[in-house]
This record gives sequence, structure tokens and C-alpha cells, in this order.
Amino acid sequence: MLDLTYQPPKPKVIAGAKHDWELVIGMEVHAQVASKAKLFSGASTQFGAMPNSNVSFVDAAMPGMLPVVNEFCIEQAVRTGLGLKAKINLFSAFDRKNYFYPDLPQGYQISQLYHPLVGEGEILVDMEPGVARLVRIERIHVEQDAGKSVHDMDPNLSFVDLNRTGVALMEIVSRPDIRGPEEAAAYLSKLRQILRYLGTCDGNMQNGNLRADVNVSVCRPGAYEKYQETQDFSHLGTRCEIKNMNSMRFIQAAIDYEARRQIGILEAGGSIDQETRLYDPDRNETRSMRSKEEAHDYRYFPDPDLLPLELEQAWVDDIAASLPELPDEKKARLVKEMGLSEYDAGVLTAEAETAAFFEAVAAKAGEGKIAANWVVNELFGRLRKDDDRHITESPVSPDQLGGLIRLIVSGDISGKIAKDVFEILYTEGGDPAEIVEARGLKQVTDTGAIEAAVDEVIAANPAQVEKAKANPKLAGWFVGQVMKATGGKANPKAVNDIVSSKLGL
Repeated sequence: MLDLTYQPPKPKVIAGAKHDWELVIGMEVHAQVASKAKLFSGASTQFGAMPNSNVSFVDAAMPGMLPVVNEFCIEQAVRTGLGLKAKINLFSAFDRKNYFYPDLPQGYQISQLYHPLVGEGEILVDMEPGVARLVRIERIHVEQDAGKSVHDMDPNLSFVDLNRTGVALMEIVSRPDIRGPEEAAAYLSKLRQILRYLGTCDGNMQNGNLRADVNVSVCRPGAYEKYQETQDFSHLGTRCEIKNMNSMRFIQAAIDYEARRQIGILEAGGSIDQETRLYDPDRNETRSMRSKEEAHDYRYFPDPDLLPLELEQAWVDDIAASLPELPDEKKARLVKEMGLSEYDAGVLTAEAETAAFFEAVAAKAGEGKIAANWVVNELFGRLRKDDDRHITESPVSPDQLGGLIRLIVSGDISGKIAKDVFEILYTEGGDPAEIVEARGLKQVTDTGAIEAAVDEVIAANPAQVEKAKANPKLAGWFVGQVMKATGGKANPKAVNDIVSSKLGL
């Protein structure tokens, strides 16, 4: 059972620091909405297209072009909010966030500041089997992405690709509830998992479809508790934002470095400047990018080209009714109904595709725990050896693997023979039952035949018989010899019973 109570870690001691310090982390995650069209135009969102080939007149900010809201993008954001147990605001509105950048042709970004689409929610972050921590979501607002400046094509020139301009983003803003590098990575991993289950973001961090801005500050022990009581952010210290992180490993390294940097400054008697920083993975350090802007620096004002969004509760309810079973619920069900360990259930629900594969195997096999063992150990192990293939690329289908396990459960084949059949399925394909029949691999259950094999082994090894009678643990040697003599096809339980009986154990 998950412990749903938030458990802050003990004060983190940074090596070389004079005092104990606690880390406080908040994250702003930009998740690209899974949609074929952009937020305010019909232009394609296809990744990898030729530069500036997915750009409409609206995206390019041509004079007189007006944005039109893509309803599907709004639906996806609502779906995300519901999946995070968040409040859906039936009234929301778009604002203009004004700043200049070469890849922002309008000179402003259409976002939401005053009236976001989604309000407060929560995520349970799995820290270890049986323990989860609660991270609160402050808000989710919908906004358009900017383009991309390209600096490595010419030594003297920079280029602009507007393909991403206008792509719909969900900015998912957490409360400063995250307390360490590992928890930050676990939070982002859990959020990515939920988004992928919902189908609202593909979570591809390499393509930039999921990236995080990480706010880091340090404070003395007890300050976070004061913040919880008063909601006064001044207790948490001055934060610095590490921009555009798209790697779990780099996020942890960047937080660790930034914490040490801030502690070093504070213990030397200095003060922290609130700023935006970038992480350099080659040097494993953060460096200043610009001073941190506040909302008033962007001169937000309501976008005059877009009417407020007014949602109907019935529409929101229909979306809620269509939500899939999410990972926490699925994991709990597999533990309760199939008797799986929390570890196995966690592995099998890590991705929606894996969970679907496993459940299809278990349904065919009629047995959950053995199916889990075969998927987690045998199939995953074989896929790793085969160039780390994904479950969706498995040469063995759920129907084939489930059929194989069914033969084990029914006693038609032993576990050892099953591994041989599995290798045949993996490399050659076929129906497991037909393979067993055609190759004469069916398990010997005839007790008369097994008894004859046991008698032969006992008769041929009188010295070993005396040793086994003196030490019953040595009876396993006879079992092994019988299994070897029958080519592994004898029923192991029957062999054990007959050996014990013959030896008088």
C-alpha cells in the first residue's frame, strides 16, 4: 500500500559545507501537446520537416492574420488536468507575453497568466517500493511555442526555423515541494509516464517535446516548514532557474551543482542573485544566462484577438469519462488482483505499451504471477540482449507467450523445456503447442515411466544412495540425474516425490 503522506527528506548535508542546508525545488515543465495541428493554426506539427516548411501565415505573424483556437489542443490540456486530479477552470483566457527574440515573429507569445485553463492538482512520486511523496501542481496553462535559432550552420550568420512556432505547449507548474535531485528526476519521470498514458504528450525529451525549467534554492533546516505554515516564499531563499533541461541525469547533476554553488556563496557571506542559468553538461556547471524576469517585465495584457474560453461542465465530464486507467491505479490493481510484488507491478506499468502487453499475456495464460515473471525476466532479458529492443518490437506476441505459459501451468511442459520453446518462438515464430507436439517436448507425467528412470539411477549409484540417506539434501542429485536421463521432460514434482519415496526420506 502506498504511503501517501509527503515525507520530506532529512536536511541534506553538502560535502564541504559548514552548515546543514535543505534544497527546495520547483519545476515548470513544458509538454508539447500531442496534436497534428498547431494551437492557433492548421499548420503541421511534424517533427523533422524541412526548416520553415510547417509555417502558416498566422505562425509567421503576417499582417492581418488572426489566431483561431484549436479545440483539440484545449481538450488535451483538460485531459491532462483531469489525469493530474486538478481543477478544470470553466473560464480561462489568453494573454500576450511581450518580449523580443529573433525566433518569435510576433514579438509576443500567446500564453495564460491571469486565468489559466487548469488549476491545482497533484502527483504521487514513487521514491521506493511502498513509499510515494506528494508534489502539488499549482497550475497548467496553455501557450504557443517559439521557433528555433540555429547558430552552427555558418560561422558568421544565425538562421531561424519557425516550424515549432505556434506549436501547443502545456506549462505544468509545480509547487516548491521537491526536495532533492533524485526526487526531481522521479517527479519528471512520473509526470512523463502519466502524460504518455493519457496520450496528451509523447514525452520525447530528445526532440524537445518535454523539457523542464528547474528552480533551485537552498535554505537552513526548518525554513521549509515555516513556508508551509505561512506560504511566505522568502523563507525558501533566493531561487535560480536552470533553463531548458531535457535529461533526467543532467537535471540531477545540474541541481547538485547549483546547490553547491549557492551554498558556497552564502557561507562566504555573499547573496544569491535571482537569475536564469544554463547547464553545461561538458563542464558539469551552470552559468548565468540573464537576470530572472518577473511577470511585470513581460507587460502581460489580455490578447485582444482571442475571446475567453468558456467550457461546459458536460464537455469536461465526457473527457473525464474517457480517461484510461492511469499507472497508479493499474499498479494497485495488479498487486491486489494478481498478487504481483510492487516491484514487478511497477516495472510492468512503467509504460502503457508494456502494461497492455503483459495484461494480454496474463489473460491468455490464465495466471498473472507466472506471466509477470516471464515478461520481466525472460522477455525483457532477451529484448535487452537483442539491441535493447522495445516491447512493441518483440518477435514474440502476447498470444504466443501466453500460450507458452499456459502449457507450463497445465503441466504439459517443464520450466526448462519452456525456455527452449521460448527461444524457438523468439527466433523462428510459430505456435507453442504445435512446437511442443512436433518436437516431442511434452512433459512426461506417466509415473510408471518416471519410476523406472528413478530405479535405474538408484541402482547405478549405491554409494550416493547411502550418502543421501545420511543427508537428505543430497536427494536433489538424484532428481537432477533423472531429469537429465529424461531430457528434462519428466515432471519435476513427480520426480521429487518418487525419489523421496524410493530413498525412504
